[in-house]
Amino acid sequence: MPPQPAAPPDGRRRCPWCLGGPEYVRYHDEEWGVPVHDDRRLFEFLILEGAQAGLSWSTILAKRAGYRQAFEGFDAERVARYGAREVRRLMGNAAIVRNRLKIESAVANARATLRLRERHGALDAYLWRFVDGRPIQNRWRTPRQVPARTDVSDALSRDLRQQGFRFVGSTICYAFMQAVGMVNDHLVSCFRHAELLSLQ
Repeated sequence: MPPQPAAPPDGRRRCPWCLGGPEYVRYHDEEWGVPVHDDRRLFEFLILEGAQAGLSWSTILAKRAGYRQAFEGFDAERVARYGAREVRRLMGNAAIVRNRLKIESAVANARATLRLRERHGALDAYLWRFVDGRPIQNRWRTPRQVPARTDVSDALSRDLRQQGFRFVGSTICYAFMQAVGMVNDHLVSCFRHAELLSLQ
């Protein structure tokens, strides 16, 4: 029998990766894998997943509120206007990851997002066409079956780079797809897998 996700005190089976603490469990239960079609939240996850590169997701979750304040609620129009002065200010902000390349990439990604909106009407329309507008429903039984990248994330990464986005390698793109529900990668033994099957 394949290993099953461990059960916290409420007795519900969950994906093992989320069992590091209550904030992780909350994120897993309420957000991870839920289809997102709001442009501002999609932009938020693009920035947060890029910021995670080389770090743990727990680090980013702990700084999420700081990111929302620092980047004005992830308003792409406002972030796109940031210049050298704003980048210097953000470099002094301990509430976010103070990595110049990642901060500058957030500004570049905001500008690329605005260009995409002009061509596609919405970031949502652009991103979801990579999965034909519906979540890919996977049926993984063990954590080691879950891929770090796929042909779809490879294609998304290539296209985003051509559009001027940064910190959008295929592994980052696949983590983004998992987060915003473009794929359902909850293990089949996790209670959220069946719940998300109905969220098309």
